[in-house]
Amino acid sequence: MCITNERTEKVSIVMEFIEVLFFSSLSLRMSRPTTRSKNKRQRQGDDDNGTGEIWRKIHNTGVVTEDDMNHLYMIWKPVCSGCRVNSKDNPNCFCALVPPQNGARKSGLWQKMSDFVESLGHDPTKDLRASANSPAGLTNLGATCYANSILQCLYMNKSFREGIFSVEQDVLQQQPVLDQLARLFVQLHISKMAFIDSSPFVKTLELDNGVQQDSHEFLTLLLSLLERCLSHSKVPKARTIVQDLFRGSVSHVTTCSQCGRDSEASSKMEDFYELELNVKGLKSLDESLDDYLTVEVLNGDNQYLCESCKRRVDATRSIKLCTLPKVLNFQLKRYVFLPKTTTKKKITSAFSFPAELDMRPRMSELSQFDLVYDLSAVLIHKGTGANSGHYIAHIKDVNTGQWWEFDDEHVTNLGCHPFGEGSSNSTSKSIKTDAINSGSSQAMIADSNGNGLNASHSQSSLSETFLSSDAYMLMYHLKHTENVGESAGVICGANHKEKEGAVVALQNGASHPFDLYDEIQNFNASYEDACQHYTNRKEFELGRINGRRQEVRSVLAEAPVQPLEQPFYWISSEWLRQWADTIVPTPLDNSSVQCSHGKVPVSKVTSMKRLSAKAWDTLFSKYGGGPALSHDNHCLDCLIHGAMTVVSADTYRDRRESMKSLARDILDGNCLDGKYYISRPWLQQWWKRKVLDAPSEADAGPTAAISCPHDQLMPEQAPGAKRVLIPESFWLFLYEDAVSVKPDNPLGGPTFSSDSEQCSQCSNELSEVACLEDSLRLVKQKQRQNHEKLFQAKSMPLSPHCKYFLVPSSWISKWRNYINPTLKNSDKPETLDGVIDSLLCEKHSLLLERPPELVSRRGAIIQRESSVGSLTIVSENDWKCFCEEWGGSETKVISATIDHVNDPNMLTGTSEEMLICKDQLGTADKMNSENGTGQILIKTCPEVCESCIGERESCELMQKLNYCNEDICVILVRGKEVPRSILEASKGFVEADRRVSKRSRKTKNGSSICLKVSASTSLYQLKMMIWESFGVVKENQILHKGDRIIDSDNECATLADLNIFAGDQIIVRDSEIHENRDIADELCDDKTDLQHTEEGFRGTLLTANVSSQVV
Repeated sequence: MCITNERTEKVSIVMEFIEVLFFSSLSLRMSRPTTRSKNKRQRQGDDDNGTGEIWRKIHNTGVVTEDDMNHLYMIWKPVCSGCRVNSKDNPNCFCALVPPQNGARKSGLWQKMSDFVESLGHDPTKDLRASANSPAGLTNLGATCYANSILQCLYMNKSFREGIFSVEQDVLQQQPVLDQLARLFVQLHISKMAFIDSSPFVKTLELDNGVQQDSHEFLTLLLSLLERCLSHSKVPKARTIVQDLFRGSVSHVTTCSQCGRDSEASSKMEDFYELELNVKGLKSLDESLDDYLTVEVLNGDNQYLCESCKRRVDATRSIKLCTLPKVLNFQLKRYVFLPKTTTKKKITSAFSFPAELDMRPRMSELSQFDLVYDLSAVLIHKGTGANSGHYIAHIKDVNTGQWWEFDDEHVTNLGCHPFGEGSSNSTSKSIKTDAINSGSSQAMIADSNGNGLNASHSQSSLSETFLSSDAYMLMYHLKHTENVGESAGVICGANHKEKEGAVVALQNGASHPFDLYDEIQNFNASYEDACQHYTNRKEFELGRINGRRQEVRSVLAEAPVQPLEQPFYWISSEWLRQWADTIVPTPLDNSSVQCSHGKVPVSKVTSMKRLSAKAWDTLFSKYGGGPALSHDNHCLDCLIHGAMTVVSADTYRDRRESMKSLARDILDGNCLDGKYYISRPWLQQWWKRKVLDAPSEADAGPTAAISCPHDQLMPEQAPGAKRVLIPESFWLFLYEDAVSVKPDNPLGGPTFSSDSEQCSQCSNELSEVACLEDSLRLVKQKQRQNHEKLFQAKSMPLSPHCKYFLVPSSWISKWRNYINPTLKNSDKPETLDGVIDSLLCEKHSLLLERPPELVSRRGAIIQRESSVGSLTIVSENDWKCFCEEWGGSETKVISATIDHVNDPNMLTGTSEEMLICKDQLGTADKMNSENGTGQILIKTCPEVCESCIGERESCELMQKLNYCNEDICVILVRGKEVPRSILEASKGFVEADRRVSKRSRKTKNGSSICLKVSASTSLYQLKMMIWESFGVVKENQILHKGDRIIDSDNECATLADLNIFAGDQIIVRDSEIHENRDIADELCDDKTDLQHTEEGFRGTLLTANVSSQVV
């Protein structure tokens, strides 16, 4: 029962403490003038004294007037407007609950309408065609733009499209390629979609979506494949549609200059589907055609062996155009092969071609009919790389005469010109040519008798010419094909009138396979339903949001109540804020602003708003909930209790302020009547803390730091045990605060009066520790005296024929740190016996480390300071002292002697001898060494074990050569020579665990950057990384590692081959010999080189020998 009462008292104390904190802070907030908005003016009398007086009056009299109520509940505050944020200190403020009229928020009811629409998911109406006359695009599956452009050119050819549509159903089922092509064409023709998925057709051809291919090669192989597939059709129009539209014929004529006869091969005609024309050095299509038909003279070593003359004679060779197709394709050879680099380069010079082309003068036999072609399509390749870039097609619609740009999914109307109305960009434009002969040229053309004629021919005097630097293929359609017969050399397809298979005729004369037509129409219907469903849902959601917004604005407009006006209702600010920013609000909830008496406490005034009766009725009738808290539901009990809490807080602040000044005097030593000990650091922190309305947890435990583990007074010599004496009045104040915060253990330890004695056990322990520290300090001081020069790392002169000893440098460094008085808590070195044993190999008991390097300066021999060896030379006296101090044995030693060698025959040395090499010395060291009479060497006992050292170094080298994704530092140096300081720094070793900055930074002589490399990284790859980082082309890079220049002839060599390790510093010097160029060209060529052989369409149905027919 006693325990229960104690817990109850503790809980009540904590609750009172919380109330003290709240009501005191509330009084400050209510009395502090607000400056949040410029529209608010400080009310007269709104200060600390006014609010405090009200609380004191209520506490003294227990009476609460109406004015007191209005002041404490802040009912008197005016209705504000224009605040940036909603004020918690004014229950009449409804500002910033909604954004301004045209404003928006990131989430909730007031976010942008576009965000609402986006949350509905993808809008299917965006994928609808703009109109029935607008063509559809094709999806790019990664790198299939070359195929999309060709497919659009074939589809836009009305004759070809109708031929595909006329294929029988059984043939389509047997030929997957034809079936997918017909399906794709039907979708392009009648689908409501703005773009069609081309993946089924691409998968049927087994094309690689991620590899860019040549569009010309794709067209050639595709037409050949379609010709084989269509040969199974019994419909004449479909069976020969490829030959009828695209196939022409040429002959290669060789004529003897002596007898005038043609060779037997000249009578043979070869079929073609496009004419490949040169572009390099040529400016127009006329010039390219003249170049194609130019007569070549065979003489000298190229003489022709005439069958009639029976000997080699001069001759002429030319190409004759025998027949032309209805669709004449010109392949512009923009890619040329560079033998030097074995790569291809694109020619980007401007090339002109006419809108109308007359081919009649170029035929081998002049035709009595017109052979005038209209430009119908331009295939464009964008980009500078031969194996990259992007293909688009500009195609003319023969029905409307409009030009369209097909860029994968995007289709754009260009108007009546192939490059758009008034186009004048850098890559293509239209040129009006009035009565000019700029397109005319002369060429040697063989006549019907085989003689060469100089014929000049030009385009129409009123023609339009187009200029493009990216045009890759040109397609021309024959005009007035009904007037051109077989005699004119045009191969015409059969004009059949019969229908094979089930077809559906449309208004424009095209027909489709019935099953495909029905399937696409069903898809269109379902897609239109999806679009209508989305539109209806969008209208519903946006209508609901607009309705909610209007509701919120109308209710908030009716919500304010003028000061002191009644009736009104209190409403939770949190619920009101959520209601104003939520699309679907929850029922009204005022439970969070109710006190335990079911009324409105003054402590919740910052969490409530005064709402008009009209606005309350609107919300309550629609959302329900509650409870309703009207203007007469103020809680008097909470007011009286709060007044008591505020008065108590004021009293506590006044007492603490007076005690704070007393604490300052105690810390300054100006208070001499101390009765109790407390921790001095604790008191310093107590004095620094801000005065609050009630004690905090930090006010507990004033004696915790000065209490030892035995619950006695800690000796003041212990760390953190400083203490001070405080008066009894101050002690009682601190004790009361501590009890109110931690009733169980308020002080954190026992109470220590001024006559308390220190803990004897702790004092003895501290004395023992102090004695040990004093003795250890003397030992270290004696060692510093015994080894003064060695401790200070001063150079020790070495004398020949004297005996010295070798100690590991790591042990010496650890020993220096241990006896250094300025370094605390340094690790103690190991005993010397164990250290010496670790220097001997297990197999031969010989030395595992090489002796340090020596230099000769001013006639004295010293150990080289920059030596990276692992041994240090010490004198005999130092060694004897070490043996006494660190458990060494005078018999288990590694000794060394220094000798002069005058006999040149001894300079070869043995395993135990280390000579000073001149290439290891600096300039001054070399001069001093040369003044001597011979060479200096070190003899060790035991000898150096070269076999074990070599084996260990080989293993270390292998580990260094197997690094992966490590850093090397690359420094760019401007100037003809590398500064000596940078060369010396690049020889140094970089610790593997040291953090290296990845940022490029400026140095005194240039810039540096850290690059991630591996041992297998090639020198070429390193140069490309340097090129990308510093902009220095790889041909201008001169690489240094220390004094050594890295051989850059073999760029295939790896960094391991060049002895470049992780952490090395590589210096780059720019020779500035070669011109700078774009790294993108090099990277593009590099990717091309990685593809050792061009795969092309190998492995696809386009190159398969077997038929694509389904078995």
